[in-house]
This record gives sequence, C-alpha cells and structure tokens, in this order.
Amino acid sequence: MIARLAIALLLGGASILHAQATSTASRAGDLQLGLGYSSAKPGYGQQSFQGITAFVDFSRHSQLGFEAEYHQLSSTNNNQSFQRTYEVGGRYFCTYGPLIPYIKAMIGRGDFNYPFGQTDLAYTLYAGAAGLDFVVSPSLRLRMDYEVQSWSNFPNESLTPQIFTFAVAYHFTGRNQK
Repeated sequence: MIARLAIALLLGGASILHAQATSTASRAGDLQLGLGYSSAKPGYGQQSFQGITAFVDFSRHSQLGFEAEYHQLSSTNNNQSFQRTYEVGGRYFCTYGPLIPYIKAMIGRGDFNYPFGQTDLAYTLYAGAAGLDFVVSPSLRLRMDYEVQSWSNFPNESLTPQIFTFAVAYHFTGRNQK
C-alpha cells in the first residue's frame, strides 16, 4: 500500500518537476519589419506627396521599444520634387487583444528636392506620431500611422509634413509565442 502511494506521488509530481526545467526566457526581444504606402501633405506649397515607408520595431520590455523608419515620398505633380527621411526614436505601446495602439517620438534627417530638380538639401527633423497595429496572426500585423514632422532651419518658412501610412509588418514570433 505504501509502495503504491509512493509511486502515485512520484508520477503525479513529474509535471511539477518538469516545469522547473522549462526556460523562463524564450527570446531577447520583440522584432517586426514593415513596409507600407504613405500619403503626405509636405508642408511646401499646395502639393501632395505619396510613396513608400519601411520600418523596424524592436522592444525588450512589455511597453517600451525602439523604431527606425524610412520614407521616400514624391510629388504627385510630376515636378521632380520629393522628401526622403531617415528617423530613429522611442515607441510606447499597449496591447488590448489584437489592437496595439502606440505613440512615438523620433529624430532624423530629411532630404528635400525642390520642384524641377533644383538643389537637394538636408535638414534635421523631429517627429511625433500615433498609430495602431492590428494583429492578424502571430506573424502578421497591419498598421495605420499618422506622423507630423518639424524640419529645422528650412528656408523662408518652417516645413511641417504630415504623413499618413498604411502598412503590413512581419512579426518575428520567436519560441514559446502564444
């Protein structure tokens, strides 16, 4: 009788013993890469711009992360003007089921090519943005993003582009992802 009780306790406790052997850290952080279509009001004349956006997000903590972003936006007037920006900064986000709203603050460099191929100049820029990621599957996310930039020392007036982006991102799930 005691032998049966000992065997039952040993077998019943096996799952508890196994739980201690399971790794508590499954990956270094959370990573996603994205590509999207952007439409912009460049803040220069009455033009409108459109083009592509690429981004990478990385976070080690549950709500704070890092983002790097690239925009290539060209005038819809066929006048050869464009804006190209490279930005990096912090990102704060929360998760509500499949919805991940976020805000971000970034600093970067912007190139502006004036209409009809005039001088291409570069400027320091500051940007703030708000957006929403929608989790479609563990490895696929959709994004809507609204960004406002402020370009420093732009001649004759300040340049404050507003950019709307719709994107898709691949989310690297890592191990033990829910």
